[in-house]
Amino acid sequence: MSTTSSPMPSGSTSPSKDPLRLIDVDFVRFYVGNAKQAAYFYAQAFGFEVEQICDLTTGDRESANYLLTQGNIRFLLTTGLSQNHPAQQEVAMYGDGIKDVAFTVDDSAAAYEQALRNGAESAYEPVETTDERGTVVMSGIKTFGRVIHSFVSRTDQYGLEHIKNRNAFMPKFRPIEDLAINEYNRQNPTGLFYVDHCVGNVELGKMNHWVQWYEDVLGFKLFKHFDDKDISTEYSALMSKVMDSGRELIKIPINEPAAGKRKSQIEEYLDWHHDTPGIQHLALLTKNELDTVGQLRRRGVDFLEIPDTYYDIVWDRVGEIRENVGEVKDLKILVDRDDKGYLLQIFTKPLQDRPTLFFEIICRRGSESFGKGNFKALFESLELEQERRGNL
Repeated sequence: MSTTSSPMPSGSTSPSKDPLRLIDVDFVRFYVGNAKQAAYFYAQAFGFEVEQICDLTTGDRESANYLLTQGNIRFLLTTGLSQNHPAQQEVAMYGDGIKDVAFTVDDSAAAYEQALRNGAESAYEPVETTDERGTVVMSGIKTFGRVIHSFVSRTDQYGLEHIKNRNAFMPKFRPIEDLAINEYNRQNPTGLFYVDHCVGNVELGKMNHWVQWYEDVLGFKLFKHFDDKDISTEYSALMSKVMDSGRELIKIPINEPAAGKRKSQIEEYLDWHHDTPGIQHLALLTKNELDTVGQLRRRGVDFLEIPDTYYDIVWDRVGEIRENVGEVKDLKILVDRDDKGYLLQIFTKPLQDRPTLFFEIICRRGSESFGKGNFKALFESLELEQERRGNL
């Protein structure tokens, strides 16, 4: 199969009136030290299917890339094959973590050009990759810290609906067959199906800067605002503003530290992330929190501990829910309610040795919020873990 890659000429036009109409989260790319081993971890612990690969065996001489899928979630795990590859350089500084939250658009080049006109800084110019099955065009812009947003446009057999049906992800990718872990996960699904939100940690005084950036560059709107009165304990505090694309797509809360007696979780993150802003956690959506969390606990996923005293008072605040409250307590799941309904959520411990990236598992029963009523209990649990690590 022949494959060609080439820079795109400028002046491309989009069939959409809005070049920055974000259609979907195309993928989330992780830079990792060993993509093969990381793929197995996310498959075993969280139930992802290791679906496709692009590496030396498919003609990629620079990197190994594993596509993991579950529902509408697509993770792309990338390892550089030389010390000069950007992935290896970043892993040396930051450890494993998220590099790119990529969006599907109608026309990558047009989206990129519009973003630059709106004030974005280029991460990389549009590149077209094509073979007999179709074409994928990718371009990227820089956002906070190490993170970028890629714009991905697809044609023919590489169209979004095709990749959702397990067709080839893009040129040079091939399917992975007969993995025992894939068959096990099909028989024992964990029920994760969508990236609900991703949380960015930025340095003190920069939250409003990046709020304005998402408004000006990508047309996002402010959805929620939490200050240090909402998110604080005796020892630490932070502030957060939630940005929304307005298209029922991913939401992006942006956190910065606030004054406290000791280090906040944001400061700990920055300390162990080379003083560089980045993505603190991904929230993955499930339709059945109890089943999903039960499955993940049986698979060995480590979650933050919530004291039993939390459940002595939570039901007075939240009221009746459809789930069995005894199971909610046994699984240590947090519950909160807003004017639209309620939600259930739980947070893993860090997914690697550095106390940086973690996952949230969330189920929404109408609620559009982020668990404001749980902030104190959650942050006390986080502080306990920070104290154990000697970082509080």
